[in-house]
Amino acid sequence: MDAKTGDIGGCPMHGGKARSLLGRTNKDWWPEALPVDMLHQNGRSPDPMGPDFDYATAFKGLDHDALKADLTALMTDSQPWWPADYGHYGPFFIRMAWHAAGTYRVTDGRGGASSGQQRFEPLNSWPDNGNLDKARRLLWPIKQKYGPAISWADLFILAGNVAIESMGGPVFGFGGGRKDVYQSEGDTFWGAEEIWVSDGAPTRITEEQVELEGPLAAIQMGLIYVNPEGPGGDPDPLKSARDMKATFSRMAMNSEETVALTAGGHAFGKAHGAKPADNFGKNPASEALHLQGLGWLTDDEQIGKGNITTSGIEGAWSNNPTKWGGDYFRLLFKYDYELTTSPAGAKQWTPVNPEPEDMAPDARDPNKRVPTIMTTADMALKMDPEFREISLRFKDDQAALDDAFARAWFKLTHRDMGPKALYLGPDVPAEDLIWQDPVPQGTVPSAADVAAFKDKVLASGLTIAQLVKTAWASASTYRGSDKRGGANGARIALAPQKDWAVNEPAELANVLAKLNELRGSISLADAIVLAGSAAVEKAAKDGGNAVDVPFTGGRGDATQEWTDVESFHWMEPQADGFRNFLKTRQNVKTEELLLDRASLLGLSAPEMAVLVAGLRVLGANYGDRPEGVCTHRKGQLTNDFFVNLLDNNTFWDLKDPSSDEEFVGYSRGGREQKWTATRTDLVFGSNSQLRAIAEVYAEKGGDRKFVADFVKAWVKVMNADLIG
Repeated sequence: MDAKTGDIGGCPMHGGKARSLLGRTNKDWWPEALPVDMLHQNGRSPDPMGPDFDYATAFKGLDHDALKADLTALMTDSQPWWPADYGHYGPFFIRMAWHAAGTYRVTDGRGGASSGQQRFEPLNSWPDNGNLDKARRLLWPIKQKYGPAISWADLFILAGNVAIESMGGPVFGFGGGRKDVYQSEGDTFWGAEEIWVSDGAPTRITEEQVELEGPLAAIQMGLIYVNPEGPGGDPDPLKSARDMKATFSRMAMNSEETVALTAGGHAFGKAHGAKPADNFGKNPASEALHLQGLGWLTDDEQIGKGNITTSGIEGAWSNNPTKWGGDYFRLLFKYDYELTTSPAGAKQWTPVNPEPEDMAPDARDPNKRVPTIMTTADMALKMDPEFREISLRFKDDQAALDDAFARAWFKLTHRDMGPKALYLGPDVPAEDLIWQDPVPQGTVPSAADVAAFKDKVLASGLTIAQLVKTAWASASTYRGSDKRGGANGARIALAPQKDWAVNEPAELANVLAKLNELRGSISLADAIVLAGSAAVEKAAKDGGNAVDVPFTGGRGDATQEWTDVESFHWMEPQADGFRNFLKTRQNVKTEELLLDRASLLGLSAPEMAVLVAGLRVLGANYGDRPEGVCTHRKGQLTNDFFVNLLDNNTFWDLKDPSSDEEFVGYSRGGREQKWTATRTDLVFGSNSQLRAIAEVYAEKGGDRKFVADFVKAWVKVMNADLIG
């Protein structure tokens, strides 16, 4: 994203080719995998818990103290089949929790720990998640004991918290409420590479290109963050710092949080590179049936004897790898480091002439001492000027590091959960945090106030299009991925949203000023939605199908002070097919971007179709552009979009031969211009599934169904972010 404009466009294409929004699928990576998805109904895997199961209720019945006690006991209950390094599983569970949460990206809100996706491909078999399958198996007896009262998704994070506490580290709090799913979230684009990082995948940032592609956050396919050896294996700490800043910013972390998390995570445990990777088996999804979902194994004689390889780097960062403290920074700045090679062949850094007391215990033999190590990413904290300043401050102020790490860890592991009102359990911190997008509690307006406001707004001189566009612009920011955005809070009146190009700032300011003048005691957030819904009602009546648009009030108005401007910048739409807006040409087909946006809104294909068609005829296009309007009754809610789009007497052709974004519809034979359209319009006639949906609304009697379905979809978007 451009720091000044917020533009994500212009992203370079891998191999110079436009990519698919989804990239390679799990079936592409693992063609021999059992196709269980053939049993999925309506695209969803049936939830074995059933529709009546309420996780929040089950969680409230959990004995939290007993669960945490069992987790604490597990930390030092080393199992022969997978022994604990240093006799303590804490570092292992911290890594598991970190990697469960660390896939989150602020760009589209996808990834993160909120649904337990680490259990499924591709994350289950990512090179960077090597051997975390064993961490989850170690947790299985506890999950089995507490059953549905604790989800896997919550258990991953709680285990990480307990691990930190068991080693004396600081914890800010814990919020439960993550609900498990039972299949891979296949609509997440993880990258366009054809190979994993372990097979030599190219880095996504080069000298000339200092920004990551599209929504991506990791530097290479199969990584959570950056390559610990350096960019593409190049052990250059300054280039590594560049990559760290790029990827952590995509994870919603600033430089101080990046340093705190890196140092805090590496205060514990060790990296594993005891043997070259070719000594080990395949990833879990590729392994033999009899191994029961475990991967990366050696033969039976080697299991449990310390011959583990994950990152390929070998050694501990600290001389006290199971105790929280300041040793990480102390050692980083005390010694000069030389570039060396691990037994697995990975590049790492070793202190020059370390003193005996600064050596680390061997992971399996406490009587043996071995040198500590640093990765290239660790050296970046020492060599990069900005990181170095922060690191030195933490080195000299342990309390500052304690607080920064605890807060950054809490943010890392809760960033994708949505509003604080969704957090469950006794350990939820009382403090409100700006990244939680807090909104003051609103008041439900009376029926009389609602009716009076609707009358006033329809007589205000504001047009149907203006009211509809403003309501859509406010509510459609919602993302089901991390439950951010939406109409609650009326952040469309605040920076940065009020200045987004797609929201047409000048017109928006005029509309908001008028709504503020008319709303009285109604919150601005409610007024925006109510005004849009009143406009829909009028447009439907004018089109011959009177309807009532249900309204749910009680939204509050957020403040600029409690709006995280930097993270909201990432949410600016670069394309919104619902408003026929495209800020810059992307390296993904425009109609795929429409699907992506509909997916984030939680819309079905019919819901997406009626919303696009309705917004077109209501005149809600960006800049009042004519493309896709396809009606002579603009401002009335009719099914004209579908009727005219599917007219056999219309022939469509490129508007400009040099671009395939805009089209002109002509009368067949006479070539008289009838309509104009974009790719996001014509896809409803060209794609067979979308055309089948469009035909339902274009046929006789379809106008009434269209209006009814549009209203349902409209209300769904308007209310998407309302809790409860």
